[in-house]
Amino acid sequence: MTKPPAPPEPLSAPVFDSHCHLDIMVGDRQASSGDPVAQAAQAASATVRGILDDARAVGVTRLVTIGYDLPSSRWNAEVAAAHADVHAGVAVHPNESHAATPEVLAEIEELAGRPEVRAVGETGLDYFRDWASRDDQHASFRAHIEIAKRTGKALVIHDREAHDDVLKVLAAEGAPPVVVFHSFSGDADMAKKCTDAGYFMSFSGPVTYKKNDALREAARVAPAELMLVETDAPYLPPVPHRGKPNAPYLVPITLRCLAEVKNVHPDRLCEAISDNGVTVFGEW
Repeated sequence: MTKPPAPPEPLSAPVFDSHCHLDIMVGDRQASSGDPVAQAAQAASATVRGILDDARAVGVTRLVTIGYDLPSSRWNAEVAAAHADVHAGVAVHPNESHAATPEVLAEIEELAGRPEVRAVGETGLDYFRDWASRDDQHASFRAHIEIAKRTGKALVIHDREAHDDVLKVLAAEGAPPVVVFHSFSGDADMAKKCTDAGYFMSFSGPVTYKKNDALREAARVAPAELMLVETDAPYLPPVPHRGKPNAPYLVPITLRCLAEVKNVHPDRLCEAISDNGVTVFGEW
């Protein structure tokens, strides 16, 4: 079994993980042979309480757990209802958008209306994988935008190699008041466009990767008042833990990288991100 990464030095100011997948980490979703990251994460036999305790020990006091299909959205909503330090997001992932039937979307909207659910997402466009047609992805994305507007919840976007089209759909449909680009992957120009539109940018482990200078430049451009930090756990672990399962307790590594890139003290960035979390997801 892969040994989990050692915990980083605790932060001296609290912060939160804006995007993770608790259901995958604790084994609610059965890991397949095609998902070695989930298999490795589930081999650790983690529990929700254990994940929360490990995160709190390093200053990550809260988290948002994100749905990607109807079963995971139901599960995450229930976990958020049971834990005061957890919020949930509900949606059908663009890679699963062929399953975004009117009946499924109606239940996603019902879940989004629950008080413990603070986001509609992750939704958006993924042009890296071809698991769903672009027509299905666009239709599902537009439907989720409307759900976010009707329920008054933040829209959490999965944007993979689809920057221009994501921005075009948001402009055409009319974006909801709060939009978050999860695991932001654009360059400085994309960061400027998001800044101009008032969209939040959530940075994850790849900002620490040696070859991702363009992503670090995007983080440098992004104003602190529009930044979030996340793990996407169990995926996208930061350096030096690539190849191992990610977890919310590794947020401090990414946070410190962002603080260095922006030439600010980590405490100041933690404070800004925590304030942004209230703006995006509401009070905890």
